[in-house]
Amino acid sequence: MTQPSPTQPTAALDITTANIERELLQASMTQPVLVLFWTPRSNGSIELGKLLESIAGEYQGALTFARINVDSEAQIVGMFGVRSIPTTILMREGQPVDGFGGVLPEAEIRDLLARHLGASVPMDADDVEQPAESPQQAIERLQRELEASPERAELKLDLALALMQSGDARAAQSLLDALPANLEGDDRAKRLRGQLEFAEVLRNAPDIAELERRIAANPNDHEARDLLGVRLLVGGHSEAGLEQFLAILKADRHWNEGLARKRLIAAFLTIDDADLVGTCRRRMSSLLF
Repeated sequence: MTQPSPTQPTAALDITTANIERELLQASMTQPVLVLFWTPRSNGSIELGKLLESIAGEYQGALTFARINVDSEAQIVGMFGVRSIPTTILMREGQPVDGFGGVLPEAEIRDLLARHLGASVPMDADDVEQPAESPQQAIERLQRELEASPERAELKLDLALALMQSGDARAAQSLLDALPANLEGDDRAKRLRGQLEFAEVLRNAPDIAELERRIAANPNDHEARDLLGVRLLVGGHSEAGLEQFLAILKADRHWNEGLARKRLIAAFLTIDDADLVGTCRRRMSSLLF
């Protein structure tokens, strides 16, 4: 393989505001995309880019490696809420499912990718079998398994998810806070963290009927619409909740420091419906760009 230039890795796909919809959001619906937020001013960014390009190449076309230059694509940086450089994100089905900031050892990067690309089929198969089990049954089963195998930290994450599903946010938060560092980046932990953040937003918030009355009286009451969107999401009405955030974004994308965009990105991480997320992500992109 020809060695790439230090600042111009030839296998990397450069993402810009002009091609993000086609080359990243839509492309990741059918194939995972590993995205590096980088700058040619940083040697760490350059070296990480070389490593990611090499690892992605080993997947023989099953993984796309893309780069976003933070110096020229500030809008995209803001869209993803990136705060440190370099930052790496794995995109699947139109949404980020994992990632890390800074530079990780090669072994840890390979482990991260293996969790999603190597073990995705058996994990999905397990998920298909579980809906018949109620949250309470899952809680009882996981508690028994933890008693038998307390060293299995992944069971704590499973239990936290079951507790959240049952409505016990406080217990779920306690378990989430106690997870070991290697599980903090798990996409399920990120999903749970997002659900808990939404639940916290609703503390002392008006009920749905009151919020709807406020919006009927003033369609530009973005605060009421924002809270209504969160209530609908937490209540399991994902599409209706997302519509509220999109309506705010359409009316005033800068309201409350871009809160509607932040709500949408956070919501995408908590929703299992890939088609819904993909559709709403494209609508969000059209409103932003």
